[in-house]
Amino acid sequence: MKIAEVEVKDYVTKSNLPFCDYVINPYVGCPHGCRYCYASFMKRFSGHEEPWGEFLDVKRCAKPLGKKRLTGKAVFLASVTDPYNPYEKRFEVTCSILEQLAEIDCRLYISTKSSLILRDLDLLKCQHDVIVDLSINTLDDAFRRDMDRAASIPERLRALSELHEAGIRTVLFMSPIFPGITDWRAIVEATRGVADEYWFENLNLRGAYKADVMGYVRQTHSDLVPLYEEIFTRGDKSYWLEMEQDFTAYCEAEGIAFTNAFHHAKLVAAKKAGAPLVRRD
Repeated sequence: MKIAEVEVKDYVTKSNLPFCDYVINPYVGCPHGCRYCYASFMKRFSGHEEPWGEFLDVKRCAKPLGKKRLTGKAVFLASVTDPYNPYEKRFEVTCSILEQLAEIDCRLYISTKSSLILRDLDLLKCQHDVIVDLSINTLDDAFRRDMDRAASIPERLRALSELHEAGIRTVLFMSPIFPGITDWRAIVEATRGVADEYWFENLNLRGAYKADVMGYVRQTHSDLVPLYEEIFTRGDKSYWLEMEQDFTAYCEAEGIAFTNAFHHAKLVAAKKAGAPLVRRD
């Protein structure tokens, strides 16, 4: 792992994401090294030659977060890194950012795959409005190990439970959903007591990692190769449309709060066109 501390002028970046106004990324790179990570495109801008997951730039910023700029806004922590990667325990950049955000009346979204977030429970309770999502797309930790170096599934479930018990609004972010592998219904049924809401996001294969994921499917789930070819080579959307209908009907019938994030590009385009933020309540 190549680690460097870098000075930045500002932690805060204006965001085009459909559910937030600003994003804060405390790090560049992510040691979790998810094989399907869209954020690997950051290598084009960071100048790193190391493989994705093998470098980490620790951001340092002397400029305080702007209270006037962020008050009343939706802030996302973080979009292209995990704010609770293992090195956060050492560098505490996310912790320092939360200390500042506690003084600002904003809506804060935090997304992580790490139980390290439990370290900051007291700081989370100090936030004016906070939602924490834990990314879980399987209950099979063997599959998880094939995909990332983040916390185990039992650790993520424990974190989700403890956050919920502490009064923090919790979301199980089922992302990305792997066709034929992710059992969305089993995940929901196993976690209904500790998740306040579910966000569903489908697997989107593009860029350099498409070949890697397709190769993995060929090696480990050969029976699913025709399905993956149909979806990701020929562009058939019927599998996703049927799944959308299924989880929508299920959640509505069961009174489960959920967000459908299958059409991310359309939501982004709508925001750029001036549509209001997609609220995740």
